[in-house]
Amino acid sequence: MSKRPHLMGSRLLLAAVSFAVLAACSDNKPAAPAEPAAVAAAPKPSDNPAWPAAAVADPATLGFTAEGLAALDARLAKSVADGDVAGLNYILIKNGDVAAFKSHGIQSGDPKTGAPMTNDSMFRIYSMSKPITGVAMMQLYEQGKWQLDDPISKYVPELGTLKVLTYDAAGKVVMKDGKPVLADPKSAPTMRQLMSHTAGFGYGLCCEDPVNAAFRDTGVLTSANLDEMMTKIEAIPLLVDPGTKWLYSASVDIQGYIVQKLSGQKFGEYLKANIFTPLGMNDTSFFVTEANKPRFTDVYHWDKDKKALVKNEDRPDRPGFTDPNRLESGGGGLVSTTHDYARFTQMFLQKGQLAGATLLKPETVELMRTNAIGTLGVSTDGTRPNGLDGVSFGLDFAIYDEPSKTMQPYAKGTHYWGGAAGTWFWIDPATDLVFVGMIQQMGGFRPDAMNFRNDSAKLVYEAISASAAAPAAAPAAPAEPEPAH
Repeated sequence: MSKRPHLMGSRLLLAAVSFAVLAACSDNKPAAPAEPAAVAAAPKPSDNPAWPAAAVADPATLGFTAEGLAALDARLAKSVADGDVAGLNYILIKNGDVAAFKSHGIQSGDPKTGAPMTNDSMFRIYSMSKPITGVAMMQLYEQGKWQLDDPISKYVPELGTLKVLTYDAAGKVVMKDGKPVLADPKSAPTMRQLMSHTAGFGYGLCCEDPVNAAFRDTGVLTSANLDEMMTKIEAIPLLVDPGTKWLYSASVDIQGYIVQKLSGQKFGEYLKANIFTPLGMNDTSFFVTEANKPRFTDVYHWDKDKKALVKNEDRPDRPGFTDPNRLESGGGGLVSTTHDYARFTQMFLQKGQLAGATLLKPETVELMRTNAIGTLGVSTDGTRPNGLDGVSFGLDFAIYDEPSKTMQPYAKGTHYWGGAAGTWFWIDPATDLVFVGMIQQMGGFRPDAMNFRNDSAKLVYEAISASAAAPAAAPAAPAEPEPAH
């Protein structure tokens, strides 16, 4: 047997060793230290599925004063004692920790002696369903299943023949033989317009124009399912040309239909698989199960004749919230808890991530909370043609672009919405703050009742301590005495 292979291997080994020695001698620099092992990110309170729960022991660690939080809680408790609402539940989160999570008053039954409100009571969140639907839409957007400037008809062909109302010089709808005179829209409504309430659709929640009347008369929002809903909507013209006005509309219900169509899943099943389960929103659904009925809140209104709160009766013209076969309305159909909605808003505050789950990319979150309507302005009551000063609209969120014009304390970029039964929330990235408030009041408030959104915001930001709001300053010189007035 030849020894040549062994000899060749020895020579190769010697050459390799020699090369290494020469390389070391040619450079006297010490070897670079090894790269440190990646340090695991510290766990966040929100990583726990039970979060949010108890508030931190010392609110000063989050930049609040104990006195300020007490003033917030006292004012909300007073709203219950005054009869503004039967009960409420709220949560305040800053820097990822709970500053306050409290309940007051009655959840269900007699508004004075019924079952008490608790931190896990369940609420009809109505239009606070809209941002959730928007997240579902943007997940599909990230998958390349649609583009913002595509016409809606690319994905919903039945909306490709929509007409639009016409108006005379005085701004009145042109009618002929008792019917509105229609025209072709100047441009096709786009997906971006659909997600920013500028596509021109009606809703049926207000107004006596032919479009909103048709939404009510045909029962768009009481449809048995999303397919039936779209059959009704395709026969109703647009209120205005797409892109010309911000009009609160059924566009988010249409989005729910699109999610169902593009995903191939029933809308509610898509939400559960892609949003609720990843976020631990186990109590959020389009209906209340039998097991959860004891936690489900009643809705109340102020009876001006009785001068008292009265419980609302279920509407006979539509399936109730305990019916699993009710319409899966992306615009207003969900039931949730403060716990669940806090997890949703915290995910959005954390740029699409929570508890190891990534629902959206940071750039997608930024897109949703960026002005998508230019100078059109937002007006939910239809009485301000130039919109609400300082407020714009992104993709299924309203945005405080210039808070100083609103006379409200929010930081620039705060985004928000609310629900028909009075629920409200806001997300403030600049302050790293989330607030969610839940009430169930529909059909009228007591005169001089609390303005829940504005008053709670004022108290929250007043509760932020001076030391957290700004760096410590050098001692000021003694003030000059003020002249007598």
